[in-house]
Amino acid sequence: MMRLPRFTYRRPTSIKEAVALAAGEGHNAMFVAGGTDLYPNMKRRQQTPATVIGLSRIEELRGISGTPKTGLTIGAGLTLTEVESHPVLAESYPGLVEAVRTISTPQLRNMGTIGGNLCLDTRCNYYDQNYEWRKGINFCMKKDGTVCWVALSSPKCLAVSSTDAVPILCAMDARFTLVSTAGTREVRAEEMYNNDGINYLHKQPGELVTAITLPAVNGWRAGYKKLRRRGAFDFPVLGVGAWIQFADDAKTLHVKSARIFIGGVASAPIRCLEAEALLEGKLLTDEAIQAAADEAARPARPMDNTDHDRLWRKQMVTVWVRRTLESLRA
Repeated sequence: MMRLPRFTYRRPTSIKEAVALAAGEGHNAMFVAGGTDLYPNMKRRQQTPATVIGLSRIEELRGISGTPKTGLTIGAGLTLTEVESHPVLAESYPGLVEAVRTISTPQLRNMGTIGGNLCLDTRCNYYDQNYEWRKGINFCMKKDGTVCWVALSSPKCLAVSSTDAVPILCAMDARFTLVSTAGTREVRAEEMYNNDGINYLHKQPGELVTAITLPAVNGWRAGYKKLRRRGAFDFPVLGVGAWIQFADDAKTLHVKSARIFIGGVASAPIRCLEAEALLEGKLLTDEAIQAAADEAARPARPMDNTDHDRLWRKQMVTVWVRRTLESLRA
């Protein structure tokens, strides 16, 4: 049985108190909400904070404000179940709800939070093992070692971003609110992530993600499709988030602008700029969709560090992008 290491647990009741505690502890502290990612990592000794700051008593993190017409702000402390079952989100932001519904199992969605999914640790077959297994291969670059076992000559860690909420939020151009003792700042979802398996977040250790601001609903559609071995529980080996702004409120299916992000193939979601350009200014026909789907596979370079064969996963980018765009047309 894997056991948690010793740590001090603190339970603040406000955002101000939480970030003050984090500032006092520095790199020795980590925030925890549902704990579905952090606690298993602590048991495997992948993350060993001396202080864990629990966020479950902070009501400020659980609110929803605004309207779909002006933009909706949701608290990062809402559970995944609360997000997927919220009637306003289901009606106005079905793509996000669809993505959240694919995360893990109902039991873990009852515990995990939307903010936690945004900060999900990157994953790898050589990293997500117990301490003794990793010690047997002399550890890896991400924790305690110096070599990335996925690609021995790689100067950086290639662990994979496996969050389901992030590709769709990047496609929707959502914004995240981060708070620390230095103040409050807002970042675009796309700017939050870095293609490095170790330094995968553009977030300081003492910063807390407090809210997600969704764009106003005005004639666009967004969707998410996920590839995994099993129909439930598994992390994505490929996730596609797509957003399309239609001219004339989608009456003619004339694409004004588009954004496509693919997850599960790199340490951060990859934006498919060339594929987007093939859609913009055109009708969303079968030919346009296929051309964009073919182009989207070009920047995808999955490595042999997760489930399924990496070459097959690259081929599936075309299939899953096509299916995602077809769902937006429908």
